[in-house]
Amino acid sequence: MSRRLLILTILLCSMVAGLSVSAQRYYRPRFAIGAKGGVTLSNVAFTPNIEQGMIAGTTFGVVARYTEEKFFGLIAELNVEQRGWQEDFDNDALSYQRQLTYIQLPLLTHVYFGNDIIKGFLNLGPSVAYMISDRISSNFDYSNPSSVEGFPDINRHVNQMKMPVKNKFDYGILAGAGVELIIKRKHSVLLEGRYYYGLGNIFSASKKDEFSASRGTSIQVAISYMFHLK
Repeated sequence: MSRRLLILTILLCSMVAGLSVSAQRYYRPRFAIGAKGGVTLSNVAFTPNIEQGMIAGTTFGVVARYTEEKFFGLIAELNVEQRGWQEDFDNDALSYQRQLTYIQLPLLTHVYFGNDIIKGFLNLGPSVAYMISDRISSNFDYSNPSSVEGFPDINRHVNQMKMPVKNKFDYGILAGAGVELIIKRKHSVLLEGRYYYGLGNIFSASKKDEFSASRGTSIQVAISYMFHLK
């Protein structure tokens, strides 16, 4: 019995060694760096709800990608991203937009599939960010909307327009999907769509505060260029 066990152990070790050599042969570590740029559409998930629309913004940054398996890898990015919201009024003459600019650091799991020319991929993971700018654009006195003629202030929340942002640090979940076109093995161009759901509140959210939730959300479409180091 012990002899059979020894033979079985040797066979198993040989199989593991063979798989390891095969993995080293076919799944060599690959590293790529690049840059990206795109557009965003965002709003803020308020509770209680406010009448709002999505605001357009931009995003740009640098990307580093590491892959070691045939289908899996990791992506780290450092981006500048604009988020925020715009108030929705029945009176088209009124306009209010609030744009929040963040330095963003996502760390994403990268799952890809395809061939040496074109690949599809899925990205998913956490993102942290810090707000560096808060810009308000309005054509009326948003600090005193009741003084504005024709302002629809009945059953409408208005304090969010003048509230200072309480939490500049933000965190949430990113999910994306896209396609990568590989050019001469060293270069590639990626087109990706993403959705971000914030888990932190931009305003205070205690029981005494007006809003129990104020979480940023955004849709992003971006093009990236990647240079494959190896």
